[in-house]
Amino acid sequence: MQDEICGALEQLDGAGRFARDPWERPGGGGGVTRVLQDGAALEKAGVSFSHVHGELPELFARRLQGEGRAFAAVGLSLVLHPKSPLVPTTHANFRFISQGGKSWFGGGSDLTPYYLFDEDATHFHRTLKAACDRHDPSCYLRFKRACDRYFFLPHRGEARGVGGIFFEDAGGDPARELAFVKDCAASFLAAWLPIAERRRGLPYGDAQRQWQEIRRGRYVEFNLLHDRGTVFGLETGGRTESILMSLPPTVRWVYDHHPTPGSDEARLVEVLRNPREWA
Repeated sequence: MQDEICGALEQLDGAGRFARDPWERPGGGGGVTRVLQDGAALEKAGVSFSHVHGELPELFARRLQGEGRAFAAVGLSLVLHPKSPLVPTTHANFRFISQGGKSWFGGGSDLTPYYLFDEDATHFHRTLKAACDRHDPSCYLRFKRACDRYFFLPHRGEARGVGGIFFEDAGGDPARELAFVKDCAASFLAAWLPIAERRRGLPYGDAQRQWQEIRRGRYVEFNLLHDRGTVFGLETGGRTESILMSLPPTVRWVYDHHPTPGSDEARLVEVLRNPREWA
C-alpha cells in the first residue's frame, strides 16, 4: 500500500518523486520512509512503513493497554502538506500493536483545510463512512466523534481540522478488524485525491499563503504536544527523522493573531471550534 499511495501521489504531483530511505531500529526492527519534497503540488509528503519490536521503557509500558515491556508494532503512516493553501493537509495512520499477551489495531484519517470548502469535507467524510458501513454501519459515528475528541488542541479550544475517523482497540474479531483496517487504508486515496485535483489549480496570493503557515503552526503544536504516534515513536527509540516527517516545511507563529471577522479565515476557525456532522 505504501508503493500504491506513493505512485498515485507522484502522478498527482507530476514533477516530484519519492526518495526511498530504509532504516533499522537499534533494539529490533526497522522500516522504509519515503518522502517527496518541493514538488509541483506537494510541498512535503511522507509515507512511512515501520515494523519494530523489542522492550518498552518501564514507565511508558504502563501507559499502554497491554502487559509487560515486550512489544511489537507495525504501521503505515502518511502526512501530506500541499503547496497550495486551497488544498487541505491530510494525515492517515493504520497500525497493529502487540504488548505482552494483548494485541490491537488502531488508526484513522483526518483532513486539515486552510480554507473550508464544505463539499470537500463532505466528500472526505462520506468516503470514510462508506468504508465503515461495509463492515459495521454503527461504527462511523463513533469513530468520527472519537476523531473530533482526539484531534483537538485544548490550549486553543479548537480542532486541528474537520476530522475524519479515529479508532483504538475496537475490540472485535482480529480477522474482521484487519479487513476493516485494510479497507480504510485503501479508501484514503479516494477520499483525498479528488479534493487535491479539484483545488490545486485555483489562484491564491501571499495573504492566503501566510494564513496557511499560521495554521500549520497549529498542526505542529498538536503533533508535538498530543499526538500518540509521535510519543510512541520517540518513547520506543524510533528513528527521529521518520517520526518527525509529519512536520510541515514552513510554518509561522504570529503573536496574538486573529482573523478578520466575517472573512473566510474566520469562518474556518468558527467551524473548528464547533465540529459538524459532515456525512
